[in-house]
Amino acid sequence: MRILITGGRVIDPSQEFAGRADILMEDGLIKTFARDKKLKGEDLSGQDRIIDAGGMWVIPGLIDMHTHLREPGYENKETIRTGSLAALHGGFTTVCAMPNTNPVNDNPGVTEFILKKARAEGNARVLPIGAVTKGQTGEELAPFYMMREAGCVAFSDDGRPVANPIIMRRALEYARGLDALIISHAEDPLLSDGGVMNEGLLSVTMGLKGSPSIAEEVMIYRDIALSELTGGRVHIAHVSTMGGVRVIRQAKERGVNVTAETCPHYFSLTEEAVSGFNTHARVNPPLRTHKDVEAIKEGLKDGTIDIIATDHAPHSRAEKISRQFDDAPPGISGLETALPLSLALVELGVLSEMELIRKLTQNPAKALRIDGGTLREGMSAELAIVDPQRRCVVEAGENFISLGKNTPFDGMELKGAVIKTIFREKVMEWQRA
Repeated sequence: MRILITGGRVIDPSQEFAGRADILMEDGLIKTFARDKKLKGEDLSGQDRIIDAGGMWVIPGLIDMHTHLREPGYENKETIRTGSLAALHGGFTTVCAMPNTNPVNDNPGVTEFILKKARAEGNARVLPIGAVTKGQTGEELAPFYMMREAGCVAFSDDGRPVANPIIMRRALEYARGLDALIISHAEDPLLSDGGVMNEGLLSVTMGLKGSPSIAEEVMIYRDIALSELTGGRVHIAHVSTMGGVRVIRQAKERGVNVTAETCPHYFSLTEEAVSGFNTHARVNPPLRTHKDVEAIKEGLKDGTIDIIATDHAPHSRAEKISRQFDDAPPGISGLETALPLSLALVELGVLSEMELIRKLTQNPAKALRIDGGTLREGMSAELAIVDPQRRCVVEAGENFISLGKNTPFDGMELKGAVIKTIFREKVMEWQRA
């Protein structure tokens, strides 16, 4: 079957193109990308499909390089099937699965299980990220070469920092030989010391243990310095602080091979969201101050922060709702709200349409050295059709496909919605309130 998308505003940073174009897909590939001209719909047969995207954006399928799919081991929170379908619901056609599963993805057997499961039950493309250390204990390096051969696209102990600087140095040296990316969960555990929210007046007022910004910033500085020493590629995950942005900016000015991401909650919310002991707003690193939010936006604007990722971290209702704030696990179910939250950056003048889509497609593909994030002819047909003006109320309990309904944005009205997602020969249509 052939699929023709016509009438839409196509935004493809990989081709530096934003404008009117028709796209013809055949056998799951992009056959024709026709700029500024209309393809003849009458040339299609009765079995083919024409999609009128008038008034919509047509964009490459989004790539999330920071997703927790929870399987194996925590299928009560999420599965590869539900998580990858939630990804498509949010416009993501590629998700990178973090290794903090049970068992941890620290060997080729677990990597192969994830890929086999994704082929059998997945919806979007699932790419495993392997652990840096065995069991994510920070003590002994995982077998990078075998895991890379099995299909891991990067390595991270996300959820835990690699506290030992010697282990991190060896990881960067080992990964350099494989041209693999090390993703840093930047947190000094001695400085964060079990903090459950941002350290400041609010944490004192609420009687909660705070985690200071410096706990993130010290580790960002350390891992950038180790990258500079070894020549290994390092990527800083979920940047949340003004100081972190400053350290990364200075490193890039020196020519260090570092990339960085932030997440929608770090440019959309402040620590005030945890008021009333709102466990849905408990994340790690924690939500910070207004100054930090503004610094994150500036970092996105000037290119210091290359990528927007979700850090999709689904949890069961019992874990998030029925526990005290201190005991509730950190994390937000983020795949299905990431795009509308990010579209607000365009409305605020922080990013152009092109730069926003670049941070969600081309830049993560480039950092990971993977295909995708493009509408070029001959490439896999992976794209999303978006109504940038559609207003929708977040109703996680009713509308989220993810098993994780944990979001501080529940009940909020957001602007922008994915109307259709195309993944190869599969067309998914979404009902939006």
